[in-house]
Amino acid sequence: MQLMVRDAARLLAVSEKTIYRWIKQGKLPAYQINDQFRFNRAELLEWATARRINVSPEIFSDTGGAAQSIPTLAEAFQDGGIHYRVGGIDKESVLASVVDLMRLPEEVDREFLLKVLLTRESLGSTGIGDGIAIPHVRNPIVLHIHRPMVTLCFLENPIDFAALDGKPVDTLFTLVSPTIRAHLGLLSKLAFALRDERFKQAVAKRGSRQELLDAADLVEHQLAVPKPNSPGEPSPPTPEMKT
Repeated sequence: MQLMVRDAARLLAVSEKTIYRWIKQGKLPAYQINDQFRFNRAELLEWATARRINVSPEIFSDTGGAAQSIPTLAEAFQDGGIHYRVGGIDKESVLASVVDLMRLPEEVDREFLLKVLLTRESLGSTGIGDGIAIPHVRNPIVLHIHRPMVTLCFLENPIDFAALDGKPVDTLFTLVSPTIRAHLGLLSKLAFALRDERFKQAVAKRGSRQELLDAADLVEHQLAVPKPNSPGEPSPPTPEMKT
């Protein structure tokens, strides 16, 4: 809980005045400590991702010196797997199918992982709109894995995920990581990718594995050469999703 108002403004690419306004409106997850506001980096990133709010490129390199341990998006997809026509009739059964498909070491307790994912969903849906959800644990835990991974699943039938926009979900990016820093780094990349037109199109049309990996590689290239944000601030966000 070390981020201050100026840090939140910098990472969300808005003014401090906007940060205070969002806090007053009860839309931004913040904690008041000794008359000052503090923020949790993971909560800010989840919050911005859920609302499709542009963030500063600075957030992608601010990983506490752990950048070398964070794979590229394409590597994360290759490690986690890309699957089509995944079955399930509700959130629990879909997540059970996803956990079964994940490329995890034998020593990982899949039943426990499923329970942790469902517990996170009980705090607030990870559905971010446009038919997409990003299931993950509330706080990353060690699952006997050496690298963070993303398992991309396209569902056979859309399901109600209690997403912010009320639309059913048909695409899941399930993220697991051995450390908090790696979790933040990979979630940052995924958040950026979901704002990239080519990547979004590849996901929307359920492109081939190679098309998705190629689109992810292009996103990685953009992250390597970040561009300044356009002038102006994002529109006020919708009511807050719990994180």
